[in-house]
Amino acid sequence: MSVRRTLLAALGSTALVFASLGAVTTAASPAAADPCGFYETGSDAFYHHCTSDGSHVVVKVEVARAPDHERCVGPGRTWLGSASRIQGAHYTGRLC
Repeated sequence: MSVRRTLLAALGSTALVFASLGAVTTAASPAAADPCGFYETGSDAFYHHCTSDGSHVVVKVEVARAPDHERCVGPGRTWLGSASRIQGAHYTGRLC
C-alpha cells in the first residue's frame, strides 16, 4: 500500500511540474506576439503602448518618402500603417 501511495504522489508531483511549465509558456506567448513599443508583422507596423495606468502618449512615426508625424496612442496596440511605408516609431516623452 505504501509503495502505491509513493508512486501516486510522485506521479502527481510530476504532473504539477509539467502543468506549471505549460502555464509559464502560455503566459509568455502573448508578450512575444505584441512586444512593447514599435514592431512590425509581415505587412503591418504597430506601436504597443504597455501601461497599466491608462495613459495616452505621443509617439513620433517615421515614414518612408514622406514627412514624419506625431500621433497620440492609448494603451494597447495601435496600427500605424503598412510595414513597407512605416520605418519606425518612438515615444517622445510627452503625454496627450
